Amino acid sequence: MKTAVGIDLFERDIGMLFNSLAFAMFLPVVFVLYWCLPHKYRWGVLLVSSYYFYMSWNPKYVMLIFLTTFAAYLAGRLLEHEENEGRRKSIVVLTSVLCLGILFVFKYYNFFSENLVNILQLVSIQLHPITLNLLLPVGISFYTFQTLSYVLDVYKRKVPVEHHFGIFATFISFFPQLVAGPIERTENLLPQINKEKVFSYEQATSGLRLMAWGFFKKLAIADVLAIYVDAAYASLDKCAGIDCLCAIVFFSIQIYCDFSGYSDIAIGTARLLGIELMTNFHSPYCATSVKEFWSRWHISLSTWFRDYLYIPLGGNRGSKWQHYSNIMLTFLVSGLWHGANWTFILWGGMHGIALVMENCLSRFLSVKGRFGKIVSGLTVFIFCNLAWVMFRASSVNDFCLIISNLWTGLGNWAEFKKSTIGLNASVLRGIAWTIAVLMLYDFVSVKRDVLKWLATRNIAVRWAVYLAIVFYIILKMPLQSSSFIYFQF
Repeated sequence: MKTAVGIDLFERDIGMLFNSLAFAMFLPVVFVLYWCLPHKYRWGVLLVSSYYFYMSWNPKYVMLIFLTTFAAYLAGRLLEHEENEGRRKSIVVLTSVLCLGILFVFKYYNFFSENLVNILQLVSIQLHPITLNLLLPVGISFYTFQTLSYVLDVYKRKVPVEHHFGIFATFISFFPQLVAGPIERTENLLPQINKEKVFSYEQATSGLRLMAWGFFKKLAIADVLAIYVDAAYASLDKCAGIDCLCAIVFFSIQIYCDFSGYSDIAIGTARLLGIELMTNFHSPYCATSVKEFWSRWHISLSTWFRDYLYIPLGGNRGSKWQHYSNIMLTFLVSGLWHGANWTFILWGGMHGIALVMENCLSRFLSVKGRFGKIVSGLTVFIFCNLAWVMFRASSVNDFCLIISNLWTGLGNWAEFKKSTIGLNASVLRGIAWTIAVLMLYDFVSVKRDVLKWLATRNIAVRWAVYLAIVFYIILKMPLQSSSFIYFQF
């Protein structure tokens, strides 16, 4: 039996979570310093704060974000004065190879190394796989894509080159969205860092409301559901029937509340500093097609792949087969972006196939009337639930196991009473109530900004809602909150 050769370079990290006491102390200090100092020093406050925030995870990894930042800054300056198209392309290629090379070593090397060895073994070539025991730097996929978008936009002359290295470094490392997005575009974030701002009470209170809603989704919904989802996936051989069904649906809600909750807190935090980040989620489970789902889910990533991969590949130009190939390749790469595991690639492939089928059958799938929208919405939600099983499973075998176990004893109330993951009628009632609030909020949010509407209500109504959210979070959140799911990507 072949054994892998391991190289261990970095130890585990402990970082500053949004849902931690450390961040609760950190943010007010940054807020006060930022608004007390003149505009010309504010970028410095943000840069120091962002690097301190990032170094709280693992101080050694700050060299990676600095190297990536410097490479992109240098590429921008070189592209500004270079007119020869061949040399301009070479600058972009070299910068991309460096940035993506760092990402590959830390995130994908072991995956490709092990699969290469397995392929070679099929033709009787025996090799010892060399694995690198590297801790994945938090946020590396996010800031790498943000860096690349700047270089590509400068190359296309869509945005001006930033000459001030400190301000550019602040743009790449801006702490609210550094470790899990949104993946910001140069034309949105960089000018805001440069622009002199005056404190806005309305903007700050809007940010606090959004942060409160984000904490509600994370602490009162996602972390509660995580208890039962983790229990189910830890004992798949014993989990069956209603337990499996609940685990599947719960994870769909958990990952949405966890990730969109993070985005809400990030966007709200940025608003406290006078900066508007892009919307990253917009009621995705209200979608009536898979295409619409991806226009509402992780918007900063889906639009990144659209603009920098799908459209350059040819988009919907050319033949139908070229169009479908571009869709499939984009979603397979999107799956790989999420992690070095076949489950993520297959998850991306499932969404790619669904989109291709929607395109092929578009004339038969037109949504008509309220009933048609309800049926389409339920179909998309069920598909997403099944796809999320592949996303959550640690292997394809685990995916097959939970899908096959789903039908064992389903609908048998006696089996439900013997739940292996701790579910009972009381727990389900509490979970159903919070999910109902979430779904109502999302449904109304399709056409109206609920938090903005709330701000126009009288003071008694507003504070009754604020206090209800705070007390419910305190009442329901687990004793120990978990990290955010997308930190692993």
